[in-house]
Amino acid sequence: MKRIPLTVRIGRWSATRPRLAILGWLLFVAACVVGGSAVGTVPATGANSLHGELARADRIERAGEFAEPPVTENVLITPLTGPLDRDRADAAATEVGTRMRTLPEVAEVRAPLHAPDGTALLVEVVLADPPDEEADAAERQVPALLATTAEVQREFPDLRIEQIGTASLGKALTETLGADFLRAELISVPVALGILVLSFGALIAAGVPVLLALSAVAAAFGLAAFASHVFPAGELVNSIILLIGMAVGVDYSLFYLRREREERARGRDHRSAVEIAAATSGHAVLVSGLAVMVAMAGLYLVGENTFSSMATGSILVVGVAMLGSLTVLPAVLVTLGRWVDRPRVPFLGRRIERAGRSRFWSAVLRPALRWPAPTLLVAVLALLALAAPALDMRLARPTSADLPRSIPILRGYDRLAAAFPSNDLGTSHTVAIRTGAGHGAELDRALTELGARLGDATGFAHDRQPTVRRSADGLVRLVSVYVAGPAGSDDAVQTLRRLRAELLPATVGQVPGTEYAVAGRTASSQDFLDQMSDSLPSVLGFVLAVTFLVMLGSFRSVPVALTSILLNALSVAASYGLLVLVFQHSWAEDLLGFQSNGAVVSWLPLMLFVILFGLSMDYHVFVVSRIREAVLHGVPTRDAIERGIVSSAGVVSSAAIIMVAVFAVFATLSILEYKQLGVGLAAAILIDATVIRGLVLPALMRLLGEANWWAPRWLRGSGRPPAGPAEAPTMELAVVTPRRRRALLAGRHRPGPVAGDPVQPGHQHREQGQLDHHQDPLDQPHHHPAAGKRDVVERDQRQHAGHRQRP
Repeated sequence: MKRIPLTVRIGRWSATRPRLAILGWLLFVAACVVGGSAVGTVPATGANSLHGELARADRIERAGEFAEPPVTENVLITPLTGPLDRDRADAAATEVGTRMRTLPEVAEVRAPLHAPDGTALLVEVVLADPPDEEADAAERQVPALLATTAEVQREFPDLRIEQIGTASLGKALTETLGADFLRAELISVPVALGILVLSFGALIAAGVPVLLALSAVAAAFGLAAFASHVFPAGELVNSIILLIGMAVGVDYSLFYLRREREERARGRDHRSAVEIAAATSGHAVLVSGLAVMVAMAGLYLVGENTFSSMATGSILVVGVAMLGSLTVLPAVLVTLGRWVDRPRVPFLGRRIERAGRSRFWSAVLRPALRWPAPTLLVAVLALLALAAPALDMRLARPTSADLPRSIPILRGYDRLAAAFPSNDLGTSHTVAIRTGAGHGAELDRALTELGARLGDATGFAHDRQPTVRRSADGLVRLVSVYVAGPAGSDDAVQTLRRLRAELLPATVGQVPGTEYAVAGRTASSQDFLDQMSDSLPSVLGFVLAVTFLVMLGSFRSVPVALTSILLNALSVAASYGLLVLVFQHSWAEDLLGFQSNGAVVSWLPLMLFVILFGLSMDYHVFVVSRIREAVLHGVPTRDAIERGIVSSAGVVSSAAIIMVAVFAVFATLSILEYKQLGVGLAAAILIDATVIRGLVLPALMRLLGEANWWAPRWLRGSGRPPAGPAEAPTMELAVVTPRRRRALLAGRHRPGPVAGDPVQPGHQHREQGQLDHHQDPLDQPHHHPAAGKRDVVERDQRQHAGHRQRP
């Protein structure tokens, strides 16, 4: 007895116990959401995500047992026009100090500080210790200060009085991102639903994939909270879960539902159609999901929490979406029955029912099948030309300068940085130093010499001397070295390198028994880039090797596994080139509403490679599975290529359009890194679903011919396409009248065997169209549709008479 595939067994269990499967899924999602809320999310902080020299600096600082530095907000006073009126500015500063001191959120108001060039006045306000130690405690204290600043502004309309600080800036960015993501959710869900309505022509059929994707995202959010206790959650985790979850959740359900619908249109009852969908599209979903998950696992090799948390969130949401498509979706389809095609969209539903071969995709495929070598050459050269700009890719981690100036506080941030360079938030290097007992005086002399050298060095701020904090035992020093440029800028990076390689070794490094390390935002950004570059070969090698093994085990073909890797790499490279053109060379600044910083976000290329290598498998596995399905039933490879691509063109196009639409919504967000992520993903998916699947793949497979299915003898097994003629399970419906076909799609009939329906030897007593549950659905014999319309009508009459009472 032939072993029944796992996806068929799962689909059969769900189809026979639909209420239990649906209830189990709902309980699973609810448990994830409630459990995740109960355990809470552990955010990534310096203490749980540092490495290398940053980790050493943190260890030295903790050894000094320093109290947390106070949170400071800056009230900047500048003229609206012309020079600053010092008397009016002093009066405004006095009013700010008087009002701020009455607030319980304020611990101290420092004396006003005039800018060296006389263009501004600064009032530093120190916040009181918050009542709790939560990460956003300071942001909750800020609104009272902002309200006070606004009151003073109204009293001095001739001046510009604005508040800038880490807490107020964090609050503004949180509000901006919250509004952005709300807009993204409000746009992406209706867009996906609208595309599905156009694809299916029925509202319920369109709503099922969206609801399943949303439930998968909700469950993944809860599971990510549990996972954060092992891999602390980075700031992008929820965004990645939403982005990937909506894309793959809708795609997986779409593949499954579309195949189930096709089989019902060919005369099968709902349960049999579900089992065939489980054996075909379900298998493709399983392979694709595993490919995405193992590809994302490669990010763990970077050893950096940003990538580890992204990998965890992606693996969780893909796994949940895959699980839902294989388990609860069959139960939902059997439960809905004919209602899955209700209510129909007027005219659209009937047009979709009448749709047969796609004339558009048949025309697209014609050059690839008729002239495969020239088509392959032209398409590959075009993609390589698009990828060429990636050779000049420049990476940089986003800085404050890359944030959108449409946020008012950032315009104040620019004025603060111009008037008081040393107060530009985050533009200082923190040097952590620990010396041995008896060397404190020698260390102080070395620090004095360091300060003198910094005064003559370019790139460092000269309006403010380095500040030194000492531990209680006098063995640890924290030195803040201020930089003139923004954190992460080229100038700041140069000062970091000079500090580490020249200034510190020549001064502090000469004190016996002393260790030191440099931290800060610039150091964090640069060390992140270095670590990513060092781990890049191992990540790429892991993803390529594991993806090859997954495809090899699934298709039992070495050429299929190799071509899948090559084609995915080609689409990723093309998306890299487009990213460089759009963002590094600022081709679309006005269109997307950003200001180019001449670079691509440092973490994006590696993240894109892993995500796209996984997501591209959706289409590759689905299309090649349809081609292989036909070859397994004796169709020549050339005809199988055309049949497989044309028959899957509709669902692949719909899935790709949904993915591109969801990803493109992220390109409208305010933050530059989200724009780049959205454009990169959308471009790669569009290229993959059109040029790669419509031209490169068929041309390459046409050139390879029967060599597509070559495998070493030990690997062939049952996966080797057999010789001998047999009809593929994609039967023609020419003998079924349009009226009867509409009835089949609506579920109003449980038809008898039409031409080409499976007939089980020894099981004629089974309900017609029902699969033998002891046999693989795709291993049943099929016959060519040879009956005429009169035979079909007579068969329908006999069936109707014999099964009048069947529910």
